[in-house]
Amino acid sequence: MRPPSRQILSVEEAFGQQGWHCEAVEGKDVLRAVFTAHHTRIEMIVQAYPPMNALAIMGEMPLPLDEEHQPYLLELLARANKTLNLGGFEYDLDRQRLVFRITNLFDKERYDADIVSSMVHCTVAEMDRIAPYASTVIRTPEDLLDDLDLKRLLQREDFIPPVPGDEDDLP
Repeated sequence: MRPPSRQILSVEEAFGQQGWHCEAVEGKDVLRAVFTAHHTRIEMIVQAYPPMNALAIMGEMPLPLDEEHQPYLLELLARANKTLNLGGFEYDLDRQRLVFRITNLFDKERYDADIVSSMVHCTVAEMDRIAPYASTVIRTPEDLLDDLDLKRLLQREDFIPPVPGDEDDLP
């Protein structure tokens, strides 16, 4: 079995600097971690691609979906993706999982810890942000799905989790 790459070891080190627990997948340049956010629990897969110096981070959560709700959830994700600058949402139809994926190319074999941490924060934040919107779609009764305005749903600010530290800024 080959040893872990310098790239994945630098990611593991970045996690350690943040105090985040992760587990290496034996024989692969992959780490697994779990984060508990405001709205949901996020299972994270972090994979290094040493030949390209690339890092992909995928946040996932189970999201069982019936056929009637599927087109509405897929439209919700497509609309959410239009507003993103980094990363993107997917729905894994086979495993019934909501996914957020972000990738970065690095110029060195040791990945910058600040960029790795930012990618993790972005993944957790986006998964936590989309979870209540996705849950609303799934909980909408079938006979009301045609009345669901997904564009307006995504504008609801009461679903947005608080930003850590913002509470201290209140008068």
